[in-house]
Order: sequence, then structure tokens, then C-alpha cells
Amino acid sequence: MLRRERRALTPLTLLVLAAACLTGCGGPARDGYAAAGAVAPGPERRAGDNVAPRTPVEFQQLAGSPSSTTSTSASTPGPQGPADSARSGATTTPPGTTPPGTTPPGTAEPPQPPPVATPPAPGAGTPAPKPGTTPPATPAKLTLSPPTRTPAAERWCENVTVGFTNTGTTPTRSGTVSFATHIIGALGIDWATITTAQPLPAPIPGGTTKTQTYAVCVEPWRVPLGMHIETRTATATWT
Repeated sequence: MLRRERRALTPLTLLVLAAACLTGCGGPARDGYAAAGAVAPGPERRAGDNVAPRTPVEFQQLAGSPSSTTSTSASTPGPQGPADSARSGATTTPPGTTPPGTTPPGTAEPPQPPPVATPPAPGAGTPAPKPGTTPPATPAKLTLSPPTRTPAAERWCENVTVGFTNTGTTPTRSGTVSFATHIIGALGIDWATITTAQPLPAPIPGGTTKTQTYAVCVEPWRVPLGMHIETRTATATWT
């Protein structure tokens, strides 16, 4: 009786084992897939042995499991196209071209022209006074024109005209003008030079010219008959 029950249970036990093998044999299920196919025979497939099956193993999706799969292989990025570059924000430059604002490699920059020197304006060495200010005063300085001579009634006198120009800003208050008078003989010989002095036509304001005519005379005995005088130079002193 006991043997019959064991024989009767043997097919049921095989079915349970087969079902358990479908879900647990051949390694863990991959995301809702179960292994289908032959399993290595007993001597080649023992518990705890990592022996690969000799026949191909096919994974089939189990009913009710999600259809998504996971890949563990590393992906290699391919060349980006224009659309991919636009999405990623990267800019590309065509081969053989140079971005604007840069110098191509191996190309020297053009030489810059030398700066052009601008000549200073006339009078640039003297600073101009600021508007509304008075320039500083300069002392009086007289320049004399060459004397102009005209004959007088007596041979020992002559009329001499001299121009006095004050190139300073301060007027001349006083001064003297000295005349060098030459005594010339009948044959043109210069016998002597007599110096006489007379007052300046002061005051002479700064930046102005004043002309004065003087009667220049020497002692009568110095000019005998047949001789005359010539006043050739004039100098001035002033305060």
C-alpha cells in the first residue's frame, strides 16, 4: 500500500519540481523573465556548481511583469550633429576658419603706425593768463631808435630826434639820454667825440613809444670854421 502511494505521488512531485525549476532553476529571473530550455543533467549540474548550461537559454517575459529592460553596457558618445550642438549650447567653427577677433596661428600682427607728433602752437611756451586775472608786472625797459639828425643855425649844434619804446609794463618815471657827438674836420677827420646828456621825456608808460627831438650842442671853440658835428649814437638810463 505504501509503495503504491509513493508511486502515485511521484508524478505530482515531478510537476512541483518542474514548476519550481521554471521559476528558480537556471539563475535568478531577469526583470520578469524566466529561463526556458534544457538544464544540464545531474552529474554536470550539482548544487553549488556554477556550470553554464550547454544548450542555449532563452529568457521569456512572465505574465504580468513590466516590459522595461535595463542595460548595463557603457554607451559611447557618437559625433554630435548640428541639432545636438544647438541643444547642448556648444558652438562649432568650420575647419579652416578663424573665430572673429582672433589672429590665425603663425600670423604676425600688422605693425602699428608711429604716433604723429603735433607741433606746439605759437606761444605755447608761455602760459596764457587766465580770464579775469591780471598778468604780473614787468619792469620798464627802453629801446632807442637810431638818432635822426637835422642841421641847426649854429655849426656846433644840431637837432637830433630819438624814439623811446618801453617794452615793460611798468612806466619809466625818470632818466637821461646821452648823445655821442663827433667833431669832424674839413677833410673828414674825426678829431674828437663829445658826450652830452639830457632828460628823458618821462614818464613813458609800459608798451608805448614816445618820440623826442633834442638840440644837441658842444662848446663853440671845439668847432672852428670849416668843421661840423655829427651825433651818431644815443643811450639812455632810467628808473
